[in-house]
Amino acid sequence: MVNCCGLLSAKKEPVPLKGIGVEVDVKDHVATVTSTLQYENKEESPIEAVFVFPLPGDAAICHFSAKIGQAEVVAKVQEKQKAREEYDDALSSGQQAFLLEESEQSPDIFSLSVGSLPPGESASIRLQYVTELAVQADEGLRFCLPAVLNPRYQPQGSEGGSVSGGSAQVTSVPACLVSYSLTFSARVSAPRPIAKVESNCSLDPIQYLNAEQTQATVSLAAGHKFDRDVEIFVYYKDSHQPAATVEAGQSSAKPGSLMGDPVVMLSLYPEFPKAAMSSHISCGEFIFLMDRSGSMGCAMDSSRGQGQTRIDSARDTLLLLLKSLPVGCYFNIYGFGSNYNHIFPKSVEYSQKSIDDALKEVEKMDADMGGTEILQPLKHIFSQPGLPSQPRQLFIFTDGEVQNTKNVLDLVKRNSGSHRCFSFGIGEGASSALITGMAKEGGGHSQFITGTDRMQPKVMQSLGFSLQPAVVDISVTWDLPKGVSVTTLSPPITTLFQGQRSLVYAQLTGESSASTEGCVTVKYSLAGQPSMNQLHFSLKPTEDTGLTLHRLGAWTLIRSLEMEEREHGGQNNGGVKEKIMEVSIQSGVSSAFTAFIAVSKSNGEAVQGPLLRRNIPAPRMYRMFFSPPRPPGAMLGLKSSMHSLENGTCSDIGNLYMMGSCDMRSRKFSSSSDQSRKPTQQHKDPMLQLISLQKASGSWIIGPTLATVLGKTTEEVTNTKPASKVDQEVWATFLALIWLHGFKMEAEVEWKLLVMKAVSWLQAQKAPCLTECVEAANALLGCEVQKDVLGL
Repeated sequence: MVNCCGLLSAKKEPVPLKGIGVEVDVKDHVATVTSTLQYENKEESPIEAVFVFPLPGDAAICHFSAKIGQAEVVAKVQEKQKAREEYDDALSSGQQAFLLEESEQSPDIFSLSVGSLPPGESASIRLQYVTELAVQADEGLRFCLPAVLNPRYQPQGSEGGSVSGGSAQVTSVPACLVSYSLTFSARVSAPRPIAKVESNCSLDPIQYLNAEQTQATVSLAAGHKFDRDVEIFVYYKDSHQPAATVEAGQSSAKPGSLMGDPVVMLSLYPEFPKAAMSSHISCGEFIFLMDRSGSMGCAMDSSRGQGQTRIDSARDTLLLLLKSLPVGCYFNIYGFGSNYNHIFPKSVEYSQKSIDDALKEVEKMDADMGGTEILQPLKHIFSQPGLPSQPRQLFIFTDGEVQNTKNVLDLVKRNSGSHRCFSFGIGEGASSALITGMAKEGGGHSQFITGTDRMQPKVMQSLGFSLQPAVVDISVTWDLPKGVSVTTLSPPITTLFQGQRSLVYAQLTGESSASTEGCVTVKYSLAGQPSMNQLHFSLKPTEDTGLTLHRLGAWTLIRSLEMEEREHGGQNNGGVKEKIMEVSIQSGVSSAFTAFIAVSKSNGEAVQGPLLRRNIPAPRMYRMFFSPPRPPGAMLGLKSSMHSLENGTCSDIGNLYMMGSCDMRSRKFSSSSDQSRKPTQQHKDPMLQLISLQKASGSWIIGPTLATVLGKTTEEVTNTKPASKVDQEVWATFLALIWLHGFKMEAEVEWKLLVMKAVSWLQAQKAPCLTECVEAANALLGCEVQKDVLGL
């Protein structure tokens, strides 16, 4: 695997990569991405250039070609070891060769080797992949072009491999020192109108290509710097509609084969019965696993390098989550870095005392736990027995990347029957393979929080999903015309959420002369009530799809088979590995066991002596880390970290401070380092201040802090209570509800759940004078909130 030191190379070797051009073709929910990389050898000897780069975790590479001068060679997919041998043989005979392969540990990191590039020669590399677009909390579809290769943390005691057989390393440098340019453009088309296209980077104005606004183009504005991932958000009108797209097979492929038959992609948006969704579940075991590695001390908006840090935002988010949990549930909070710890020895019941104890420890949380080792805390969590009638919901927050991504995903999948996993990638460079993979294998939902995004709205949406009753007994049945059969390429659906998309790929074999319509039925049980959704679709293939769906279907099948192969410990039971290579080679889609190889059959002379190797720096964001006051014993941790760095195992330079060597697994958050830090300042956000005052029951009480948040004195708050028979706690709760509805409606998604809890508490009190309380609260606060809006 890649060992990224995070430092500029001491030799300051020249970079042969001169420019990258990216073209994205978005069709509804999927995208085809074509990248062109321009190389130039300005040295006096032949070189071998190695470029290690990230791709989205669900990207399926399907084309790789190279052009030197006027000669172009198209790569073929081969078994990985054969491809490496062919590459080495080509180099030794003086031929130009190109090798593209996936990391052994993480499916979203690739190594491109450009071999035997002669002095003064230029090469153009063309790389194409297909990917699904993730649905965001605001219903937009997200495409991300990773521009940052963050350090991957290698667990202690593990062996470091490499992307290309033990030889590839990458140096990451500040974005301002990267000498190659980036151009980016996107074309968007869909069956429905395009509402808007947005980005975290500066874009040229959108250009619509037709009157219906179903086609558009957009480009990255000139002068883009490598200071962030390039994110594009596409919004369609009436986006949450189930649909099916049928893609014709390849005319040159054999009928009956995956590439020769049509492939259908189903976009399913289940609509649950209102009766089953009328109330959220009021139980569950909620476990929050928080990244406390050194890089969590970075600013949320790293392009500016200032503002709220990731760990600050995480603390605020935990406050919001804890206040929004239902009465009657259980919870615990873990922190992890090079080690891990937890607030309580085991999950505790939700009460005023447990919440108060937890929030005291949350306030002490800091980015002080070293690297990013997530596997061990997950093993500990999964080893804990579940609680009767309390379904486990796991929330994972991390900004980092790990080398053992596949091991983590395998662990989550093995335990998927006992929990749902909701994962959050914080900041640019968070591994999409890790974040989306954990949610997918854990039957949950993933979110990415970057730039100026607020973490809270996305996290609260996921909490809402976790409070939905679990959908069980899911089955998908097909009703197709006689003569047409179906082979599902996607793994079985294991989770469904109201309003969230599920993509299913299937191969259609045979023909029918009678009917041109098919039907798919999704059956499931929700809150003990059997339900179903149906989708009728045309079997007629759409035009000009370019085999995108075939390749995504092949990639889905390959990833499912790879996990099956790992579950058997690599024993290859039933010829799974051979099946993976067969599908990979047939479809031209990369896998863990294959690689792309291209050899230019020129009359080259045998190379005398070794080729010069040039590892091309990947861009990284410039980060400054400030060490807190060093507690006793911290120097020992620093020495240990330096030793790890020298041995290539510590790749996050920002983690060097306070990577203490003591075992923290059985300790609480309140360690010696906690005691040396200054307490975190009180929340300055009035809404978070108000939320922090809410009791576990859902109510508020009169006090000076509440009055300050409301902009009043304690006397004003107390004296305006409408009647003596109205309890002070009831009055305080009304004031809090009116203030939230009157001044913070734009943040409703953040406080909606805790308000529901407050309303339930008021109803349980059978509070009198409801209308008078609402009117008095409106008068005091200057609002016009109607009683019906409160849900009373």
